[in-house]
Amino acid sequence: MSKISRTKKPSVKRPPASGRKASRRLTGRDIVTSAEELVTYHQQFQTVFQRREQQRWSLFYLCGQLSNLERKTIEPMVLELLGTDTNAVRALQHYIGQGTWDATAAIRRCQQLVAHGLGEVDGVVIVDGSGFPKQGAASAGVARQYCGALGKVANCQEGVFGVYVSRRGYSFVDARLYLPEVWFEDAHQQRRYTCGLPEKLSFHTEPELALEMVNDLVTHGELPFRWVTADEHFGQNPGFLDGVSALGKWYLVEVPVDTRVWLRTPRVEPPGCGPLGRPRTHARVARTAPPSQAVRDVSAQLSAAQWTRYTIKEGSKGHLVAEFAFLRATTVRAGLPGPRVWLIFRRSLTHPADVKTYLSNAPTHCPRAEFVRVSGLRWPIETALEEGKGEAGMDQYETRTWVGWHHHMAHTFMAHLFLTHLRLLFEKRILRSPLHKRTSWWPKRLTRTPCQWTLPTSSPTGNIVIMLLTARTLSARPLVIVQVAESAKSRSNAKSRCSIRC
Repeated sequence: MSKISRTKKPSVKRPPASGRKASRRLTGRDIVTSAEELVTYHQQFQTVFQRREQQRWSLFYLCGQLSNLERKTIEPMVLELLGTDTNAVRALQHYIGQGTWDATAAIRRCQQLVAHGLGEVDGVVIVDGSGFPKQGAASAGVARQYCGALGKVANCQEGVFGVYVSRRGYSFVDARLYLPEVWFEDAHQQRRYTCGLPEKLSFHTEPELALEMVNDLVTHGELPFRWVTADEHFGQNPGFLDGVSALGKWYLVEVPVDTRVWLRTPRVEPPGCGPLGRPRTHARVARTAPPSQAVRDVSAQLSAAQWTRYTIKEGSKGHLVAEFAFLRATTVRAGLPGPRVWLIFRRSLTHPADVKTYLSNAPTHCPRAEFVRVSGLRWPIETALEEGKGEAGMDQYETRTWVGWHHHMAHTFMAHLFLTHLRLLFEKRILRSPLHKRTSWWPKRLTRTPCQWTLPTSSPTGNIVIMLLTARTLSARPLVIVQVAESAKSRSNAKSRCSIRC
């Protein structure tokens, strides 16, 4: 019998989940440092978990999100890292979908680490929504609504997210799952129970959820920031703007072109008797006052001398330059004059018809350059959402419960923050945060001692799992090599000990 010769196929390196190529090479020491940092980083969250197996599953899920798997759901994670183990799949599904650990505590710990590593007094909190397409109707909050990921109305879940930005970097700091109003009707009572929605939960619009996040950040006081920015979906909501102002923060938000303002505050006639007719029961704008104007009409009336050219930022492809015009205006609140604010226009040099309009409650002495800087900070939340979905599996979840969605998002924030930390760690020149503390884990260099932990399930003997930590934030591909070796294995109870040795 003749032998069939088989040619060995050359190994092919898989690209990162985002498809972006690495921009630099890492040394062996960098790879070991990545492994050390991952273990130390996860130790910062140990107080979040009540039980030791929760800590282990948390580390395992974090490794799965940071892996180079194309599909970062629970079953592929277990199959790739532990082999065929149905018990491990069920245990991990329970940990994410029904676990008793508090996702809010994990997110709050992320906020503390962000404050230590990225915090600046004039930091910016950006709020925005993002959709997650879904096929069925059993997931919490799923409904036919506008999905930004698809650019159309589709069956999806919608979340509201907060991202913190400073000169050092950006990272997620909070999230809320938006529930459409139809979910609070009697017809959805069984679905609310099945998905585990809290009984006292009530309907809130996306701007209300965003304001709730900002309020929590101010109340807890962990994160230093001065500015709040958002797109016109939030900027057109007076309740959101007035709420941010009441919290003592400055907002710079985009508004629709049909937003109406007065350039001069009109006179208001109080309730009472007039010269003719019945007495007025409500205040009103004097009939002799000029009417309010749409901001599109205001921008069309600006002269060439009112436009000034500013450099927004220095990008990899050159300077980002635009023209700005700054005016003071009075907002409209229920037909009456509202707060006096900045009315800011920004137009492109190449397409002058492309004009963006902003409102800001910043004080009159705020430098123009500060408005310009903050107006150019829209991209971090878009990039963070793209990185979260492309690198950490933010949109690759199969849990349907209210608790499961928040658990998954908390882990996504942990994964993204770790990648941000690695990017800063491997930069040649790191700008230390003014709030840097020696006791914080962020800038601390680790000692070269072995770190060990135990996985809650068995795994193949001598199996070596190589996880590619790939991220656009990292712009590199470090390897975390985890050697899985069996110890004290028995038929009734099998455990595996994992160690990262330097």
